[in-house]
Amino acid sequence: MISPFHLAISVCDLESTRQFYGELLQCREGRSTEHWIDWDFFGHQISTHLSKAVRETIENSAVDDCEVPIPHFGAVLPWEEWLNLKQRLETQTIMPEFSFLIDPQIRYEGQVGEQGTMFFLDPSGNALEFKSFQNPAELFETGKRQSTFSE
Repeated sequence: MISPFHLAISVCDLESTRQFYGELLQCREGRSTEHWIDWDFFGHQISTHLSKAVRETIENSAVDDCEVPIPHFGAVLPWEEWLNLKQRLETQTIMPEFSFLIDPQIRYEGQVGEQGTMFFLDPSGNALEFKSFQNPAELFETGKRQSTFSE
């Protein structure tokens, strides 16, 4: 069994945070106060803390043919769970302002490490990536890859 990690992030308000993590991503809310909320983030603990120092700009890093937001965090999901999340986010009506930074796509198609990936921001500007591997055993595989992103 993998031990869960803990990550604390800054958020600008708890109402939009509850809507995003609780309703949109369907994470179970844990302990909370008027200043922070703990979330069961796909088996890991995310603590969202009210802060005035919320990220206003996003830096990017070139990964193959794509500019990915740095920093970012997320979860590696089983393939079917990733597809279900993808579909739910593409058709959601909970947060009309929601959009993808990088649309859901298949990366390294037909190669070692083939994966589904998608990037988006929470309401406070924290970047998230959700990914899944066709073959979960390839999560940490290395090897020469062609730069490919496809839908």
